[in-house]
Amino acid sequence: MNSGSAGPSTVRDPELSEDHVPPPTGPSTAPLNPLPSTHFYSVEYPGYVKASSVPLAIERLGGQHSVETAFKRTGSKSGSLIEMNMSPGNPFSHPIPGDIVSTNNILLKVTRRKRKVHATGEPRQHIGEYTVQTMGSIPKTVRFRSMADYQYQPDAEDPVAKLRLAMGSMDVESILAYRIPEEKEDYILVEESLAMDIDIDPELTCLESESSHGPKVKSNLKLPPPPLFSRQAVPHIYNYKANTASVVSTTVDEETGEEKKRLINRMRWKGLGPTAINFSDKGVPDKPSTHIERYRGEADQKLLKRLGELFQERPVWTRTAIFNQFDAHEVREIINSKYLLPLVSYVFTDGPWRDTQLRLGYDPRADPEARFYQRLYFRNTNHTVKRPSVITRRQELRTDALQARTDSLDDKRSHIFDGETLTSDTAAFQLCDLQDPMLKDMVEDDEDLREECDERTGWYSARSFERIKTVLRHKFFLLNDFGEVVTREECEELLERQENGGNPMNKTLRSLRSNKHNMAKGALRPEDAIAKRLKATIDQRTRGAVDR
Repeated sequence: MNSGSAGPSTVRDPELSEDHVPPPTGPSTAPLNPLPSTHFYSVEYPGYVKASSVPLAIERLGGQHSVETAFKRTGSKSGSLIEMNMSPGNPFSHPIPGDIVSTNNILLKVTRRKRKVHATGEPRQHIGEYTVQTMGSIPKTVRFRSMADYQYQPDAEDPVAKLRLAMGSMDVESILAYRIPEEKEDYILVEESLAMDIDIDPELTCLESESSHGPKVKSNLKLPPPPLFSRQAVPHIYNYKANTASVVSTTVDEETGEEKKRLINRMRWKGLGPTAINFSDKGVPDKPSTHIERYRGEADQKLLKRLGELFQERPVWTRTAIFNQFDAHEVREIINSKYLLPLVSYVFTDGPWRDTQLRLGYDPRADPEARFYQRLYFRNTNHTVKRPSVITRRQELRTDALQARTDSLDDKRSHIFDGETLTSDTAAFQLCDLQDPMLKDMVEDDEDLREECDERTGWYSARSFERIKTVLRHKFFLLNDFGEVVTREECEELLERQENGGNPMNKTLRSLRSNKHNMAKGALRPEDAIAKRLKATIDQRTRGAVDR
């Protein structure tokens, strides 16, 4: 390996051929210099290399044999790998990976003449300061472009560290003598720091005066380092830049008078959704936000007036219920405009009126009559929403036109539950839209109400609200899964079992769902549930064929 005082080191093959320089072909062309056929291998060593430090550099690369083997290695991959260890012999030192890549470089020998002094003391005259000579080509080069990994040196007296060194050197006696040390749970060691001879202002060191002479602690977990800390070989190019659209906004706290500065994006997207508040917030919005109010002139005044009239008749609506009051093209306009509903309503993010649209200025937490507008929702695990294929949608286009008139009437009642007709696969209803006689009586019962509105059950007591939920869940899922209409007697028996047996509501519901394997008392066997569902499906298709 030939090396200079600094820079890449090279390894030269033992054979060196000399070629004669051919005469120039003409006065207009530059002279041709021959390229010797000798090949050299170059190592772009990440450090200074002197003639005396070449053995150390080769040792850090794994030794002469490892270097020669890496250069001679051939394969289908574009490059081979060689590692440089800055602490040879230390198994806990993580090496730096280097790649052997193909290059078309030329090795040049640059000679600098030194002026020799005559005996008389005058410097000799010579022609040229530097001489360049072509030595050969460099077909392969080792380059270290990866970042060095984090280094951690464990305690040399640790038994695990000693075992690792013994295994690396194949010290059989030390390996056999190893015993698992007793766990003392001394995970933190306290180090007493010495007091300084001079006093330093604590503000200069950002430390308290008490902590400057206090004890210091360090970890004693005795965890051996992993084989690799970071897999990131190339540093990220973050290019952090300030947002040109951001401006500094200063606000003053009314209570403390403290000024706070924050960056505001002037070009930020402003949503067109309704104003949202939490159940715990005091007061309700009585007008739309400023950026929503700007769209009032662009809104369809006819639809806006109709929405205002509907919210005057009923202060709380679900989106499904309010969309059922309009035609299809009007619903499309309300959805696409995005600002019609925010101009007349706001929403709660939690509480009994979550996911409903409420009239601006109306606070249901202060009106006991708002209990009729509370919303109940149950997950329907038996109904999975799947997007139909293109072929299926094309085949259904023919039947959709024939059923449009009958379906339009059913769609307008999708927010209503009467206990006999299934109008929706989703169990999400407001209490005022429950037209089942038993549920209606339970909702209108005002004997067990709260004096203050509760975040979970609203104006109803926990007992009354759970009874309504139990009956609605029982009726809906039996009607949805098996097409059965539940009688009042069955619901009363269910409520009686719920009150006498603690809380059998969940067990009853699990026994009613056909996709649950529950062999509790009173539950259907899996084969009986499948047969019952199959019979209900056949009856439903038979009724559909008769109607056609």
